[in-house]
Amino acid sequence: MKKIRSILLLGSGALKIGEAGEFDYSGSQAIKAMKEEGIKVILVNPNVATVQTSAGFADQVYFLPVTSYFVEKIIAKEKPDGIFLSFGGQTALNCGLELAKQNILEKYQVKVLGTPISAIDTTEDRQLFTKHLAAINLKTAQGKIVKSLKEGLDFAQKIGYPLMLRAGFALGGTGSGIANSKKELETLLTNALATTSQVIVEESLWGWKEVEYEVVRDGFDNCITVCNMENFDPVGIHTGESIVVAPSQTLNDRQYFALRQAAIDTIRSLKIVGECNIQFALDPKSDELRVIEVNARLSRSSALASKATGYPLAYVSAKLALGKSLAEIPNSVTKTTTAFFEPALDYITVKMPRWDLDKFSKSQQSIGSEMKSVGEVMAIGRSFEEAIQKAVRMLNIGFDGVIDHQLVELYKAKKLNGIDQPDPSRIFKLIAALITGESVTKLSQKTGIDLWFLEKLQAIAGIYHELESAKALTKDLLKRAKQAGFSDIDIAKLCQTSSQKIRQKRLAVGIAPMVKQIDTMAGEFPSQTNYLYLTYHGEISDRKPNHKQKKVIVLGCGPYAIGTSVEFDWCGVEAVNGIRRHGQQAIIINCNPETVSTDYDMSDFLYFEELSLERVCDICDLEQSPVIVSVGGQIANNLAPKLEKANIPILGTKAETIVKAESRDEFSNLLDSLGIAQPAWNRVASKQELQDFVAMYGYPVLVRPSFVLSGKAMSVLESDEVTQTYIDNLTIDIKEYPLVVSQFLLGAKECDFDGIAQNGQIIEYALSEHVEYGGVHSGDASLVLPASGISPDITQKITGSAGQIIKALKLNGPFNIQFLVKDDIAYVIECNARSSRSFPYVSKASNANFIETMIDSYLGKSPHPKHYDTLPYKVVKVPQFSFNKLRGTDPVPTVEMNSTGEVVGFGQDIYEAYLSAILSTGMSYPSRKAVFISLGGASGKLAFLHSCKLLQDQGFTIYATAGTSFFLRESGVEVTTVGKIYEGTHPNVIDLLQKDRIDFAVVIPEHAQEAKHSRVLKGQSDGYAMRRLAIDLGVPLFTNAQNARLFIEAISMYQPEDIAIKSWQDYTNLLQDSEYPDVYVEG
Repeated sequence: MKKIRSILLLGSGALKIGEAGEFDYSGSQAIKAMKEEGIKVILVNPNVATVQTSAGFADQVYFLPVTSYFVEKIIAKEKPDGIFLSFGGQTALNCGLELAKQNILEKYQVKVLGTPISAIDTTEDRQLFTKHLAAINLKTAQGKIVKSLKEGLDFAQKIGYPLMLRAGFALGGTGSGIANSKKELETLLTNALATTSQVIVEESLWGWKEVEYEVVRDGFDNCITVCNMENFDPVGIHTGESIVVAPSQTLNDRQYFALRQAAIDTIRSLKIVGECNIQFALDPKSDELRVIEVNARLSRSSALASKATGYPLAYVSAKLALGKSLAEIPNSVTKTTTAFFEPALDYITVKMPRWDLDKFSKSQQSIGSEMKSVGEVMAIGRSFEEAIQKAVRMLNIGFDGVIDHQLVELYKAKKLNGIDQPDPSRIFKLIAALITGESVTKLSQKTGIDLWFLEKLQAIAGIYHELESAKALTKDLLKRAKQAGFSDIDIAKLCQTSSQKIRQKRLAVGIAPMVKQIDTMAGEFPSQTNYLYLTYHGEISDRKPNHKQKKVIVLGCGPYAIGTSVEFDWCGVEAVNGIRRHGQQAIIINCNPETVSTDYDMSDFLYFEELSLERVCDICDLEQSPVIVSVGGQIANNLAPKLEKANIPILGTKAETIVKAESRDEFSNLLDSLGIAQPAWNRVASKQELQDFVAMYGYPVLVRPSFVLSGKAMSVLESDEVTQTYIDNLTIDIKEYPLVVSQFLLGAKECDFDGIAQNGQIIEYALSEHVEYGGVHSGDASLVLPASGISPDITQKITGSAGQIIKALKLNGPFNIQFLVKDDIAYVIECNARSSRSFPYVSKASNANFIETMIDSYLGKSPHPKHYDTLPYKVVKVPQFSFNKLRGTDPVPTVEMNSTGEVVGFGQDIYEAYLSAILSTGMSYPSRKAVFISLGGASGKLAFLHSCKLLQDQGFTIYATAGTSFFLRESGVEVTTVGKIYEGTHPNVIDLLQKDRIDFAVVIPEHAQEAKHSRVLKGQSDGYAMRRLAIDLGVPLFTNAQNARLFIEAISMYQPEDIAIKSWQDYTNLLQDSEYPDVYVEG
């Protein structure tokens, strides 16, 4: 075999539901493993926000679509010896399978390293998988592969209901579900067959236990199980939607070893090399088992298992793929053992999913066999009670533990039920039911949840009652409460005192958390590791800090959610790198197992802990170090005032300045005092004050609360009816937390001004423009850098205003200011005194590193001032949406953020860059030459006329609804009319979309912002139904006119073969330092 000198690594692309930041972690680890072996790494990943696409990782980075077409072009150019398919999720796996199927790998003599293609094929094809398992005497659920609705219905008639549906080659359970009746089966099967060629219909194992094993095998048939995990919820809830506990707690020895042996037998028979995940269903009554699935790649569970055990699965997997044996690989955590061992845990970990379903208009709130969660946390404790309460706090959803006090009151009043219906609040319902006297036996019968878990929750309920009724808080009760995971705040609520008094009391009586290390061996061999957690079950701390050593604590991003994603993990990692470059120790506090920042070797010390004030103070008391809050998004930034009050030093912008910038009305007052233009605004604390503002300025208006990320509770109101709906649905008391209302400027150009300041002066900045007009949240907008659509005069006005604001705020560190440009006036919308989600984008587009500049300024350097108004290429950032996972959601972008990820495209102009980026979101280049168009409003139709003529010139068949058809015909465009969904005529939109005739659909509402409220106001509209149908049937959809116009212009100028196969390095080599003037922006 020829020596492997270069390897092509396929990344996962944009974060989406079911495929998130865990693949940045696994890819980064794989790159590290390859670099240690002196191998050249070529990375294909269009996700600009990832750590793995940063300088210092891969030798060549291609921000291009992870599809067989583009990957073949990269292979032809780079000529790699081998390819890794296992580190980029389902996206990479599917691409690899396609490359093999088309004989591209054979053509270029590229060796698949690690698990062979035959094994991947077997695990991905349900029919092959079932047959393979039968040969080794293992069963899957009784089922049948169906390729049509009739086949499915015939099988159901034969074995009866309920039935589980699973689509082949699917990510995060797309197209899966449980059918309890013929009608439900028809709906699920029709949707599933719209996105895949085969669906398995099988017996439902609802109520069985779901258990996972992470298995590692080398090329010499050595095989170990690194971690086993148990789902809190029974089979039927997707593992990404379930609370997961490691190690398993309710299996007896016989069950544990039977499943372990079945896992090893399966993985050996498949000849997997590297790491994989196997999921089992176990009937607790009969011990009968079924294999649910095998993921022949690194997965979400792999990242969780790595962080739960300290065993670097992705790193080891990469080494094994390079031909090493398990015994040859040193244990990089302990430095004293090899990778050929099964970790021992002297603690328990609990993973909890993070949902954001309330961010999505009309989304269904139930959870089941299809994944909807957008992130997760992992808590480490010495008891289940301690870990589960920590996990809830880590979610950052407003709870101090598993007890929702309002829910408890509703249960006491018998005003609530619904425990048997799984939803994101079920854990809170369970504990409320137990507090109010429900028996664990009854709850287990209703939910299928094991009695062991419910008894542990009952123990928490018992402490609740003790605290609530205690006449005096004894040391014994306080210690037991802390060991059961109660926070100071929760104890204070139940004892009717303040959290500060509880903290003072417990410290006075010597109740403080102990630091424990994760060493993968449960202390069996002596070792010093930097992977730490805190627990109240311990007498001796494993960490004794050296206070003479200079060090800095970096607060991480917490769980991924809408608005907080891998971008902030990139910022955290770059901050750590910068601190270490200055010769100081970097300490990370984070609780997200998907992140690179929680990798044990990224920092000098890692605290896998909550980002609550209590826990951050505990760690700061121990470490006595300054803290950086500006790189972890809103969770970290919001802690600044409280940390400062606790006398904890903060590096960078002062807490009072953060408050001034984040408080909507304080910031607006500042703009007025500086004479900087902003839309007319006011602070309102009642419905009447809001109506008074509307009476003065008219609709539309923008309403927003302070201190939010991703536009939460922000809305554009366009009528009295919508205003009433908004107020009725608000979850905050506006008397206590007033809203800021401002004029909404229609048709305005929006810009993002990202920068770094030092002592009130801007020392680095980049100005990017949005493709969409104002009204689309910046996280959902397509951004263009450099912003050549902004005139030099307006650019000067923007930079001047930014300079004034930064000087007035005396800002130190990262910031983001958003501007609206209309009628040659640059209006300021808001200022965030922290790093923004566009920092990785502007850093990589300009080949700068804004966070490195920030750290230099924090630690005493005066960085070289730069800005990036001109570049010899264009870079376009495009959002990734996951609407296909969120049934019922209206896919119209508004001022509240909905996207789950992002990609970029580089190009010689905006059209090439945008086309490259949009193809990276999963959209295919048009091949059928057919499009469906439905445009709301006369002005909307007129604005889109040129685009329709471009489509006609390119030979497209245009289908449109009646109103749009009439307008286009009158304007000289050939069009075929189809009926709307509720008109009852045929052919209609349903016929068109179901027959797979069109390349993409353009369905644009007249009032995009009102679409968010339309179902509440007037039932399901035709526009909503058409948009939702397109998403459910997998038809690419544009709901924004500016995006659709740019795409049509791009395909009129570029074919896929016209997109340059250039690496990031090819583009940045074009840059010259002289292009960046050394200019401070004066305020």
